[in-house]
Amino acid sequence: MNRYPLWKYLLILAVLVLGLLYTLPNFFGESPAVQVQPLHSSVKADGALLQRVQSSLQAAGLNPAAVSLDSTSVKARFTDTDSQLKAKDVLQKQLGEDYVVALNLLSSSPQWLTDLHALPMYLGLDLRGGVHFLLQVDMKAALDKSLESTISDLRSTLREQNIPYSGVSRDGKQITVKFRDEAARTAGGAKIKLQFNDLAMFEKDAGGEFQLVGTLKPEAEKRILDSAVQQNLLTLRNRVNELGVAEPVIQQQGADRVVVQLPGVQDTARAKDILGRTATLEVRLVDDEHPVVAGSAAPLGTELFRDRDGNTLAVKKGVILTGERISDAQPGFDNRTNEPAVHINLDNIGARKFKESTRENVNRRMAIILFEKGRGEVITAPVIREEIGGGRVQISGKMSTEEAQDVSLLLRAGALAAPMEIVEERTVGPSLGADNIARGFQSTQIGFAAICIFMVAYYLMFGTVSMLALAANLLLLVALLSTLQATLTLPGMAGIALTLGMAIDANVLINERIREELRNGVTPQAAIHAGYDRAFATILDSNITTMIAGVALFMFGSGPVRGFAVVLCLGILTSMFSAVLVSRSLVNLIYGRRARLSKVAIG
Repeated sequence: MNRYPLWKYLLILAVLVLGLLYTLPNFFGESPAVQVQPLHSSVKADGALLQRVQSSLQAAGLNPAAVSLDSTSVKARFTDTDSQLKAKDVLQKQLGEDYVVALNLLSSSPQWLTDLHALPMYLGLDLRGGVHFLLQVDMKAALDKSLESTISDLRSTLREQNIPYSGVSRDGKQITVKFRDEAARTAGGAKIKLQFNDLAMFEKDAGGEFQLVGTLKPEAEKRILDSAVQQNLLTLRNRVNELGVAEPVIQQQGADRVVVQLPGVQDTARAKDILGRTATLEVRLVDDEHPVVAGSAAPLGTELFRDRDGNTLAVKKGVILTGERISDAQPGFDNRTNEPAVHINLDNIGARKFKESTRENVNRRMAIILFEKGRGEVITAPVIREEIGGGRVQISGKMSTEEAQDVSLLLRAGALAAPMEIVEERTVGPSLGADNIARGFQSTQIGFAAICIFMVAYYLMFGTVSMLALAANLLLLVALLSTLQATLTLPGMAGIALTLGMAIDANVLINERIREELRNGVTPQAAIHAGYDRAFATILDSNITTMIAGVALFMFGSGPVRGFAVVLCLGILTSMFSAVLVSRSLVNLIYGRRARLSKVAIG
């Protein structure tokens, strides 16, 4: 009656062994390290870079505990933070601007665990230390910028088409175009409807004037606002790279807010400066007539810039276009060769200038340069094959799909699409983070010990079994969080402590049901069987209702609330497994093989 088949015991044992295996990396702690990563695609993380790092550290008298190479970077591990900071300064000086040298923390777990992809959980900002910003995107400014650009384009279009008008003005989200007569309004309306699909236009007569009044369509307004937030997200990610943060968190929160968490960064002023500065895009011609020799000065009338592959190009000083004239850039494919490409849309003024420039400079290269903090970098330099009109430009040539996506995003995100204001700012020191970890673990240990004492004293052997099941629950929960590479925060630790308290409820229900059956005169074996079977429905119902609440917290919450919800939901799943299967397997092993069981130790 109370026996499991062998395969079920083996399955439970296998799950517990795997849980122990993937929990182990969290007990080895982390070591301070320096991570070296190439900035340009032409510079690879290879054996030569590994040798340069080792030689530079050795020459400076620094002895890392280990230096390793992976697919994207070289990591040097140290025994203390002083050596780590010295190594960062040395490597930045020796390697130059082609590499990002970042401070990092690496797991100290053995290599054989890492080979099995058994990795520790990440520690959140409140446990590791660093700075936290919550930024509010000015959505009104994003709309205003788009509407002002539209007004400028309307004027240019009407002038180019020789359509007489008496003025273009804006009142809030409404754009009004005034014409001198009905014929001009009809011609202007047809042209505007053809070229400005985002505007909903209607005719209006007021004070003897012939007017066209337009407003942004709802879908166009939503697209502009979403694009502004996404552009700002990408721009922030690009800027955070300069801070040398190994694991930054930059994510959207709600419709118009962005969370930036920089673990390990304590200089709030510098972080603010980098997050808030501006960037610009420029389009210029490449001077291929004067080859650039290493170490030589720039030819007359040109400036020297490096491209993303590390090559130096001489670029004309005359600016053809700026990033303000690029209205959109999307990845796609070349219609003729089916190769990955980037499709750029220009506004009306930009389209006219680009058409003139490409007509006059066929078979010459045109460079797109990103300027940030006074320093420019050539994103791409395609060859002009023919005159390009219509305001739509295609960039292609030996590009992967991923590179096309990156370039298009970079073109859209060279500058912040809308201003952002820091509405919340927090700094967590590393000592406070360590104290939070100690307090979190201490509270969990005290809670676990208190539950153990009560359960063993009240339910005797069945209480001991419940404690072993609760330990299995904690083991499996930590293993799941580690496998998912979840970020552990203080709310997450609170979720673990709450899960332990909730998980024991299932064992209490089972134990009380068994005691009730025994009081009714049922034999011990039958009482054990009935206790587990009849309590299961109640346990399932209570856990489902809690799971619904956890899912709602995850769906509608944000930040720490979602972290708490993840731990809560995973804890419910592991508690169901441990409270029902693990505890019953132990009870079966202890009592199930006794044919004539007269009593059980259940208090």
